[in-house]
Amino acid sequence: MKLLGGPPLINRRFLTAINKLPLKRQLLFFSIVLIQFNGSAYGSETTAQTMNWSQMSMGLLGGLALFLFGMDQMSDALKSALGDKMKVLLANLTRNRFSGALTGAFVTAVVQSSSITTVLVVGFVSAGMMTMSQSIGMIMGANVGTTITAQIVAFQIEEAALGMVAIGFLMLFASSQERIKHYGGMLMGLGLIFYGMGLIGDAMYPLRSYEPFLNMMNRMDQPLLAILFGAIFTAIVQSSSATTAIVITMAGQGLISLEAGIVLAFGANIGTCITAQLAAIGKSRDALRAACIHLFFNLGGVLIWLPFTSILAYWVVNISPTHPELEGTARLAAEVPRQIANAHSLFNIINTLVFIGFTNYLAKLVEWLVPLKEVEEKLIIRPQYLDDTLIETPALALQRVRLENARMGEIVYQMLTEFRKGTLSQSRSKLESVREMDDQVDVLEGDILRYLGTLRQQSLTEQESANIELAMIIADEFESIGDVIETDLTNLAYRALDENIKPTDTVRHIHTKLGNQLLDALSATIRAVKEEDQSSANDVINMQVEVDHLIKQALDIQSQALAKVGSKQIEAIRMEMSILESFKRIYTFLKRIARKVVPPEVRE
Repeated sequence: MKLLGGPPLINRRFLTAINKLPLKRQLLFFSIVLIQFNGSAYGSETTAQTMNWSQMSMGLLGGLALFLFGMDQMSDALKSALGDKMKVLLANLTRNRFSGALTGAFVTAVVQSSSITTVLVVGFVSAGMMTMSQSIGMIMGANVGTTITAQIVAFQIEEAALGMVAIGFLMLFASSQERIKHYGGMLMGLGLIFYGMGLIGDAMYPLRSYEPFLNMMNRMDQPLLAILFGAIFTAIVQSSSATTAIVITMAGQGLISLEAGIVLAFGANIGTCITAQLAAIGKSRDALRAACIHLFFNLGGVLIWLPFTSILAYWVVNISPTHPELEGTARLAAEVPRQIANAHSLFNIINTLVFIGFTNYLAKLVEWLVPLKEVEEKLIIRPQYLDDTLIETPALALQRVRLENARMGEIVYQMLTEFRKGTLSQSRSKLESVREMDDQVDVLEGDILRYLGTLRQQSLTEQESANIELAMIIADEFESIGDVIETDLTNLAYRALDENIKPTDTVRHIHTKLGNQLLDALSATIRAVKEEDQSSANDVINMQVEVDHLIKQALDIQSQALAKVGSKQIEAIRMEMSILESFKRIYTFLKRIARKVVPPEVRE
């Protein structure tokens, strides 16, 4: 099969790359190819008197498919190119609501999905890395990020679209340098966006003189009808960017007025909330709260601006480029697309600036409307941070894996704490809870590895591949610590209970001084994993001297006890040696994690 012509080597690379895409995107791509093979002759060959509805529908749907595929392509390339920078940005997003808004705008502009931004918000709130009030700024910023696509489409440079696709294609599939591949992917995606919009415009061209359609468009000046239409269409295509792009394209054909375009964009803002609400079904209370915030913000903004649509239109007319040399429909077609794009941006930016001062009140409102439910701790648990929505955004998905790994570490911390209490108080119930928590650790490790396996199927940078290996090692080390506590230490504690061996001075020393030191090391390791904190990782590594000193103290106490040994004391000493050995193994696992978190060149 020779697809798109060109040298066979490029075709083989192209088909290999297509084969690596997720099934959903493969089906979308080949649907586009089939649509194009069926022909796309519109414009002057189709008049109002000879409407070819099947051809027009094919052009409209094919153009929309190309547009969405182009957005997906451009977004993937951006995510790959900016992965590390996004990590740095996200690390600083909790400073205040304004930096959160900027972060939300940036992330949404890159991933072209406010749903992904909402997923990130839920994860950060659940992890305690940001408050609900801080998260609202990020959700508001997401709306500003979605306006980038409208601004791009408003340039209307369809003539250059195929050239951009061709150049981007060569950069993507002929170059061996990752950076050039990323830029090629961006350029190719951008070209597909413009080409898709061109096909939609060509398909709609005959409607300029089709009376029933023009009458329907005239009814779009009725605000409530236009809002309803925009919201329903957005809910169907699940992309407010696509709805706004089509509105701008229709304006470019002179089919709708500025006021109608603005109100349709209002509807798109409401329609995108429906997607967020559906995505929150069955998710955590934090996810439902984030979806409610999104709805209140978007709906509130539309209700406030609705009476002032004409004022917004007047503003954007004054700040947008004009073409006085044109007249009538030609002038509208030249001016209105940019005016609608500017109105869309202005609407969302002003809404963000107005509402951002009320984030605390909005947070209290959703916390009152969606209270937390008391959920009993179960033996088998589900991942809290892993979300399939982020799979196609590896840099962000790996952030969530890091949080889930830290959560595993926190459960291991609880296991060690309960083991110490159970041993010193000789409580069987506390020892049993240790075994239950180990089952939770095992389940989480399995979920993390499966998630990483799915993530491994994506197109990854070298750094992202290395981070996946790191996440696998961390999950395995935490699970190994859990096994040491549950299998070795807990079994020893049960034996002591069964044989009525009381805790000795050595055991108390191990569990107080050495145990406290081990918990400090575990806490620092969790912090190093969760926050990528190299200082905490160095602290763990530097605890070696103190741990060795405490182990020596325990051995000294034990050697003094040998002077008065009986049969039971000998058995107790053996158990103490086993506990010491297990504690040393736990610290060894923690050091391994710390050394993986800290690159060799920055170790102290």
